[in-house]
Amino acid sequence: MEIKKEKIRYILQYHYDQGEKAEQAAKKICAVYGPSTVSNATAKRWFQRFRSGNMDVEDEARSGRPIVENVDKIMEIVESDRHVSTYSIAQELKISQKTVWNHLHKAGLKKKLDVWVPHELTQKNLLDRIDACDSLLRRNEIDPFLKRMVTGDEKWVTYENNSRKRSWSNRGGPAQTIAKRGLTAKKVLLCVWWDWKGIIHYELLPSGQTLNSDLYCQQLTRLKQAIDQKRPELANRKGVVFHQDNARPHTSLTTRQKLRELGWEVLSHPPYSPDLAPSDYHLFKFLQNFLDGTKLASREACENELVKFFTNRDEDFFNRGIMKLPSKWTKVIEQNGAYLI
Repeated sequence: MEIKKEKIRYILQYHYDQGEKAEQAAKKICAVYGPSTVSNATAKRWFQRFRSGNMDVEDEARSGRPIVENVDKIMEIVESDRHVSTYSIAQELKISQKTVWNHLHKAGLKKKLDVWVPHELTQKNLLDRIDACDSLLRRNEIDPFLKRMVTGDEKWVTYENNSRKRSWSNRGGPAQTIAKRGLTAKKVLLCVWWDWKGIIHYELLPSGQTLNSDLYCQQLTRLKQAIDQKRPELANRKGVVFHQDNARPHTSLTTRQKLRELGWEVLSHPPYSPDLAPSDYHLFKFLQNFLDGTKLASREACENELVKFFTNRDEDFFNRGIMKLPSKWTKVIEQNGAYLI
C-alpha cells in the first residue's frame, strides 16, 4: 500500500506529541502500514526537527536551480547553438557537466559531427531523408547543379580573455603574473558562406550577440553583394542554388520572403542531417582541427586565425566538400535512412 510521505510525517508528529521515542513511533507505523514504511533514522531526523520548533512536515526548498528550469535552459541553448559543448553549457548555467550530459541524454539527443541531433529518428524523419536525397540525386544526374550551390552555416569560436595582475615579489626577483580567477572563455559567432571555389562571405558577430531572422536577412543582402562581386557567373546567368540547414532564423517567414526577393532557389534539406550539410562534415571539422591547440587571446586573434585558415585552403579543398554530397545521398538511400556516422 502506497502511503504519502506527508501522511507518515503527520503520524510521526502525533507520536512526538504523545511523548514517545522515535524508534517506538517507527515500529508502530511499520506494524500498521507494512515494513520499511519508515526507518528509525528517518523518524529520528523528523523528531529532531520537531524538537527544534519546526513543525512543518513539507520538504524545505532546495538551493540551486530547479531541475525543470535546468532542462528548459539547456534545450534553449542547444536550439540556439547546435554545436555547443556540454562544458560551455555547464559553465553558463553553473551546473555540473555530468548533469548536462544526463539531461541531453534523457531528451534523446546525441552529437553527430559536432551537432546535437535526435539519437533516434522517427519513421517520418527517415522517410524525409530518403525522399530528399533521392530527389537531389536524380536531379543532379539530369542537371548537375553542385557548382551553382552556395552553402552556409554558423559556428561559435571561443577565445580566452583572462586579465592578469601582478603580485609582490622579492627585491631583484622576477615579477609574477597571476591569471584572475572567475573569467571564462568568450565566444563569437562565425557566419560563413562558401561554394566549390572557396569562401564567398563571412562575418563575426559582436560578443554575446545571437542570430535572429532580421539579422540573417541583413546578412543575406551582404552575401548577395559578395556573390555579385566574386561569382558574377552565378549572379548573371546560372542562378544561385542556396543550401542552408533548418535552424529557426533560416526557416522563418521573414527569411523565406527575403530569399524569394533575391530570386535564389533553396535546396531541400531534411532536418537532423549533419552528414548532408557540407559545413558540418567538411569545413567546420577542418576548422576545429586547425584551431585546436591555438591560444586565441582576443577577437582580433580569432579573425587573424580565420583569415589564415580560409586563405590557405585551395580550391580543391572546397571542391571536395561540395562534390562529396552525391555519395552521401546514395548512402542514405542504400541504408534506408539510417545515420551514416
